[in-house]
Amino acid sequence: MNDRKLLAPAAWLLASLAIAGAAWAQLRIEITSGVTDPIPIAIVPFARSVPGDGGLDVAGIVQRDLEGTGRFRAMARADMIETPSRAGDVVLADWRMARNDYLVVGRVLPGEAGAVQIEVELVNLVNGQRLAGQRFVAGPASLREAAHKVSDLVYEKILGVPGAFATRIAYVAVDGQPPRQTYRLIVADADGEGARTVSESPLPLMSPAWSPDGEWLAYVSFESRSSAIWLQRLRTGERRRLLARPGINGSPTFDPVRGDRLAVTLSTASGNLDIYLVALADGALTRVTSDPAIDTEAVFSPDGRSLYFTSDRAGSPQIYRADAAANASATRVTFTGSYNARPRLSPDGKQLAMVTLAGGSYRVAVQDLATGVARQLTKGPLDESPSFAPNGAMLIYAGRDRGQGVLATVAVDGLTTQRLKADQGEVREPVWGPRRP
Repeated sequence: MNDRKLLAPAAWLLASLAIAGAAWAQLRIEITSGVTDPIPIAIVPFARSVPGDGGLDVAGIVQRDLEGTGRFRAMARADMIETPSRAGDVVLADWRMARNDYLVVGRVLPGEAGAVQIEVELVNLVNGQRLAGQRFVAGPASLREAAHKVSDLVYEKILGVPGAFATRIAYVAVDGQPPRQTYRLIVADADGEGARTVSESPLPLMSPAWSPDGEWLAYVSFESRSSAIWLQRLRTGERRRLLARPGINGSPTFDPVRGDRLAVTLSTASGNLDIYLVALADGALTRVTSDPAIDTEAVFSPDGRSLYFTSDRAGSPQIYRADAAANASATRVTFTGSYNARPRLSPDGKQLAMVTLAGGSYRVAVQDLATGVARQLTKGPLDESPSFAPNGAMLIYAGRDRGQGVLATVAVDGLTTQRLKADQGEVREPVWGPRRP
């Protein structure tokens, strides 16, 4: 077995320790590719009658969300000859003349006990049909999230796919150069706004994973100069060390159904890596694999019954599936190419995202589990750490841009991409959080 070959990309646990650089600055979205013929839409500035919104431009957020997907082209506000706030006030012919297919109008109104109401309507300008009319209620502090929910509504009504704007991402940022570095675990809105540090250490933090309810993060910390798996409650900051066995404690992922256990990678007394299940209540361990090969990077299937993981038991890193149970037998899943690693399952369980080696570069690919057909989605020299959005339509991953670590998203159909880049330093190891209630 060639351990050096197995650990080639930075996606692997030990290799990630060698990655330097990074920062916790705000992420900026840059659209790098979009569809050839984006949908023309007009998003009229929402009427405001409440100071509790803090001046937040709800329509502006919706416009940035939709345009950021690369699938919509929004009308410039300077070209709008009127600014209706209700569907009943819309003169369809005027907006059709401006070559728009859809129109979004809305109002920001006072609610009860200091809350704010957003009322939004979506109109199909081709046939005049009112496609949606909905009210969102939020406190001043959660108004931006409500604006993202408006974007989700519009996206789903037009494209027939749930949006993923009102979600969060977690990622790792590193500032400075060895030996003086600061590692931060950061949570932000899916558009990169509202970033906040939830954990900080002068030693590596890595492998964040969301609980299915979005309340907790599991991650690996070297703050005690050896690897340990920690749990942290986001709302309160409460932290708990779950595992700190001698050797490697890595790659935690939550059971998406039960939420009361993790799949983790642990080293045995001989130093070999295998997959275990660990109960959150008492730390009890169940060993899943017992192979002399390196088994790591396990992730649950959406139903919680199976695990997909990376192993070099066939001589090179490939992805295998096993039952999420003690001493499970494994079945190989990937057969195309000499290197496939870091598996992640789509929410519907039909597609497998992974890091694959192509032409000497590490790229993100997606394999249809029913047919076994894989498609390469990215083109970077070192793309890694893919994570599906809750709607299954997008993937977020880590890449390189001019030698700098950046985050990026790509549509599963490969038609649209965008880059989330910090204005200084590097960011990496992104993971998309679950849909908010």
